[in-house]
Amino acid sequence: MAPYLVNVLGTLAAICSMASFVPQIIKIIRERDASSVSLRTYAVTVTGFGLWIAYGLMITSWPVIGANTVCLILSATILILKWRFERGGEEALPGEAH
Repeated sequence: MAPYLVNVLGTLAAICSMASFVPQIIKIIRERDASSVSLRTYAVTVTGFGLWIAYGLMITSWPVIGANTVCLILSATILILKWRFERGGEEALPGEAH
């Protein structure tokens, strides 16, 4: 397969992976409810992305590091929102009036 097509495929896969977390984050913030989010699933997901980043550093693959860093940040955001709404209910988010 042509290197160009391999790079396009990898880029599309990374974009899909990164974008997949955005609708969940928007839904949680709008509804102020993360009860349907699995704490265990996102704890494992965040751990997995951390391991992917470590792997990317070991093989010095900046695409692996970059895509998984964005995914780590987004999945960690969901995990933090889950903890926040589970613990404190209708707590104000950063930047909102209290």
